Amino acid sequence: MSPAPSSPQRTSSLDEAVDVVAGVASTAGADTVAARKEAFDLAAALAESAPRAAADWAVAVGGASTQDFFDSASRGRRWRGAPTATLSALAAQRSPHTRAYAEALAEVAAAACELGEPTMRVIGNASVAAAAQLSVVPPAIPQQGAAPAPTTPGTPDETATQTPPARSLEDLLADLDGLIGLQRVKREIHRQVALLRVEKLRVDAGLKSPTLTRHLVFTGNPGTGKTTVARLVGGIYQALGLLSRGHLVEVDRSELVAGYLGQTATKTAEVVSSAAGGVLFIDEAYSLTGSFAGGDQYGQESVDTLVKEMEDRRDDLVVIVAGYPAPMTAFIAANPGLASRFRTTIDFEDYTDDELVAILQHLALGADYELEPAAVERFREVLGRTPRDSGFGNGRFSRNALESAIGHHAWRLRETPEPTLEQLRLLVARDFDEEPLDEGAAPPVPASQAGPAPASPDPGDRAPYPGGTS
Repeated sequence: MSPAPSSPQRTSSLDEAVDVVAGVASTAGADTVAARKEAFDLAAALAESAPRAAADWAVAVGGASTQDFFDSASRGRRWRGAPTATLSALAAQRSPHTRAYAEALAEVAAAACELGEPTMRVIGNASVAAAAQLSVVPPAIPQQGAAPAPTTPGTPDETATQTPPARSLEDLLADLDGLIGLQRVKREIHRQVALLRVEKLRVDAGLKSPTLTRHLVFTGNPGTGKTTVARLVGGIYQALGLLSRGHLVEVDRSELVAGYLGQTATKTAEVVSSAAGGVLFIDEAYSLTGSFAGGDQYGQESVDTLVKEMEDRRDDLVVIVAGYPAPMTAFIAANPGLASRFRTTIDFEDYTDDELVAILQHLALGADYELEPAAVERFREVLGRTPRDSGFGNGRFSRNALESAIGHHAWRLRETPEPTLEQLRLLVARDFDEEPLDEGAAPPVPASQAGPAPASPDPGDRAPYPGGTS
């Protein structure tokens, strides 16, 4: 078996990688401030566990504090397994710069591996996150027999700037149906599509038709695919002609509520404005009011503003509120302005063991790894020993297991000077051992192992992401 080619060397530090992200955002007409912020948030989330990463990150940002690092990491965790907000918006708009932006974020993930004292776990985090960013763009397929065209470093080539074709309703529903599990969710989304499609046809034909609310309540435990389905809903509603853009803006309380009365209304209105034409997804929405019975004046100000904005933008905005079932029911009931606008609740059930294994296998494929059969069995053993309490992460459990296994894999190959392609791809049973790595005597991780991020899978390997992790 021939040795695999060595990995290219890293060429940029975090601040340089973020500059590239901002540059692509500027070219694409996106908000460069938001792009820089989400790139630094992603890097912080990936490197959060690395010793002294906060100090290096603060230097790259310029004058930031340790608390800023952990706040940034908290915001960025949602993108460890899903595309960032700006990337999602570019993909929804079919921007020709989507590929370049995704690749720039993958480079940020690679740069995050160099913050502080690199660890194998951070490498696992970065590999999975980079694959998640790259998953939104189809692989570049060069013409057979044609030599690659020369490109200038740091600039997208012609393939990267071609506008992708609009996705049809049939394609998007096929993506929905391709998700692992979630049978009840799929049936309800199909029902909503049928109702909204006929309503639009009747309106277009000049017939009377009751106005159907498009806003949704998603209930379920963390990691059951709520964000993944919300992203698909945006595309589906756009394909139906109900939304102009179809992008997803995901927020929580911290991004809607300010520290003083009066500021919250402005902050919430700005967030809603950024979601206009698409879907605003509010995770753990009941945290806005602090308790099931309300009483939080800042959060209530946000809810009141949200209700007004939903009315003002009712023709080009969908709001999805999500969280645990009981508090979501109490939250909607305690706010009459919301109760009349959220008539449809979709429950996301926990994944079965077989579904979690399937999610693990697909995530591994997306990151260019293969699992030997014994590795799958070891994962099942670990899964069987894990309590299914409120802290269980469902799809996130599979993602976290893969990130850890990638770290073990890198450690296992640390003394293999020229690993083969098969060795670089194959995860074995002991990579899924639960014991933490003893990296006390480990040398610094070479840049060639820390990056670059994995390339997009071959066209034959790519399939719609079949299992959400949020």
